[in-house]
Amino acid sequence: MIINLARRAHNHNWEVDPITRSLLDSDFYKLLMLQFIWKNFPAVEATFSLVNRSTNVRVAELIRIEELREHLEHTRKLRYHKSELIWLAGNTFYGRRGMFEPEFLDWLEHGFRLSDYDLRVEGGQICLDFRGLWTETTMWEIHALSIVSELRTRTELKRLSEFELDILYARAKTRLWEKMERLRGIPMLRVSDFGTRRRHSFLWQEYVVKAMSDVLGPGFTGTSNTYLAYNHDLEAIGTNAHELPMALAAMANNDEELKQSQYHLLDLWQQTYQGELLILLPDTFGTTQFLKNAPGWVGDWTGQRADSKDPFVAGDEYIAWLEERGRDPRQKLFIASDALDIDKILRLHAYFAGSLRNGATLGDFQSSGDFLDERKWVPERRIRFSVGWGTLLTNDFRNCNPQHPDSQSGDGFEPISLVCKLTDVNGRPAVKLSDNFQKALGTADEVERYRRVFGLEGIANIPVMV
Repeated sequence: MIINLARRAHNHNWEVDPITRSLLDSDFYKLLMLQFIWKNFPAVEATFSLVNRSTNVRVAELIRIEELREHLEHTRKLRYHKSELIWLAGNTFYGRRGMFEPEFLDWLEHGFRLSDYDLRVEGGQICLDFRGLWTETTMWEIHALSIVSELRTRTELKRLSEFELDILYARAKTRLWEKMERLRGIPMLRVSDFGTRRRHSFLWQEYVVKAMSDVLGPGFTGTSNTYLAYNHDLEAIGTNAHELPMALAAMANNDEELKQSQYHLLDLWQQTYQGELLILLPDTFGTTQFLKNAPGWVGDWTGQRADSKDPFVAGDEYIAWLEERGRDPRQKLFIASDALDIDKILRLHAYFAGSLRNGATLGDFQSSGDFLDERKWVPERRIRFSVGWGTLLTNDFRNCNPQHPDSQSGDGFEPISLVCKLTDVNGRPAVKLSDNFQKALGTADEVERYRRVFGLEGIANIPVMV
């Protein structure tokens, strides 16, 4: 696939080129969660809100609000195409055909609608809220993030000449190639694209995904972007996210129900998907407390994804927990997915896909440049390991702008930490504690209450990258 990205960016009429090309242009886990919500909580109401954690970037001054409104309106009017629904019905996901129920697919075709929204500007930031039935608001999360991210990209692209755009994309392609070249041929490598929500643009994500598939072959396991999986015959990757435990916690009637809600969710999930898609995401209210208090049957789940704890620490904690419960970690899957780039991916892969020897320590793999030194590890896995590579795969244009050779001044293409999170359920505030104090979300009094109920063990204070 060869796209002249520079010419497309310079000459194309972006105003009539929609950012959201299909309702499938979203993370696969959102569809799986949508079916779960439709089946178990069809009458629940929920609000999602856009939050820019990179507060130094005044996003509302970088994009035209009316242009944002145009793209939101376009997205709200979209409907699932018949061919897309046939693909969802007939395709095999995680080795199983029929992951989506016929009644659900019929509802997607005839009953699904995106909610209305409230858009305003406060203090240089975009305030964007989606209120309505949970089934009508949940899918806005990825659409809103990708729209805002790409509109910011388009603003910066318009400042460059066609020749400068050519240089920009040449540098980004070179960086991408250098990353892929370092991954190519690594034994037992498993990398997938998780970069939809904060991508540079749809066209660049498509370019990156196709390049990763061509270069890495079976080492590239697929993409979380359902539309790209559909268009390019790739595996659609994803299971669930923090939204679900946040919602069930908000619906709890007392502190005991609150603490047990994280496990009640797992029970409902495995009932809904008949024992498939069993990947834990334990950090919503803190990984350490989750594992310490988990019922025995949780150890039978397939694996765990770490999203906010140092993945070296989280992986070791999960391995120790499995061994304490008589499970073989080598048969389980550990997925890292938070703010990853090439060096950290390689260190994590060496650490979890190999066995330490000759006095090697965790520190060697956290920071050393010789983490693939065969004197320190042998390729005999401690646990099955996989990477969900997000923002720094699909939006790494740092220092690529030819107008800004001095990286200290910023070049307008640095990715920012933009999220769109559940903020209330049936009028009750939703909370996410995370394994990182800086990622906590919710009202101050509710965050304090949740910390009292769940505790603070294992939670750290780590700078938020993306």
